[in-house]
Amino acid sequence: MTASLISQAFKKCIAEGRPALLTYTVAGDPTKKISLDILKVISKNVDIIESGMAFSTPIADGGDIQTSSHRAIEAGINLNETFKIINKFKKTKYPRPIILMGYWNLILQFNENKFIKMCKKSGVSGLIIVDLPHPENRSFARKCKKNNITFVQLLSPTTSYYRMKQIIKDSHNMIYYISQSNTTGGKLKVNPKDILKKYSKIQNLAKGKNCVIGFGITDKNISKFKSANGVVVGSLNSKIITNAIKKKDDPVIKLDKMIKKLKNKII
Repeated sequence: MTASLISQAFKKCIAEGRPALLTYTVAGDPTKKISLDILKVISKNVDIIESGMAFSTPIADGGDIQTSSHRAIEAGINLNETFKIINKFKKTKYPRPIILMGYWNLILQFNENKFIKMCKKSGVSGLIIVDLPHPENRSFARKCKKNNITFVQLLSPTTSYYRMKQIIKDSHNMIYYISQSNTTGGKLKVNPKDILKKYSKIQNLAKGKNCVIGFGITDKNISKFKSANGVVVGSLNSKIITNAIKKKDDPVIKLDKMIKKLKNKII
């Protein structure tokens, strides 16, 4: 099996001596067309894109991402439309690896085998399913692996050492470390040095695997996480879209500026 696009993206960043920049936006926010335009413009400065599957009753998303999801649902987004956006994006000039992020209920309603088939067909490289924890995710993760789709396991500050070892053992080529016990978009309440201490323990256990840090990362603190394999910025992007709409600005231009700023802080 050839190296996944996600692995290739991390290798490129390692060669450049910097962490990978991962950004999250909700597919279809604020409209399907603008959502695609956002992906096109930010992909120039992003290494891996996380695309949110809009869901009406999330459990890990803070207010900013909930607002994005609500806008996308109001604009008519659903899983089929999400796959169409990804398919169009993968045919553009900078077709970065796409990781779909969302909730298990959506996949169950859609049919998990059909969902994996559509992921493969549209060019999805990875999946983050927030409410499908280990070991319950083993069966689905195996199906993903067979289809060359990276199932991203989640670790948090409260994950025990024993459980961490088990999760890392079963993980594919990417692990997501949730920096603090909070919903997305919460202010970073933990000292970055303390986050990196725990993160380094994960790196020691996960030799040869890429581990990214997310939750609470913004333009104000991203430079403190340069030693990580990758950093994820999500709620900040939703906030920028919301503010642009309120001020009647172009969210595509505003996001483009912010992503350039984030990239410059980690190179």
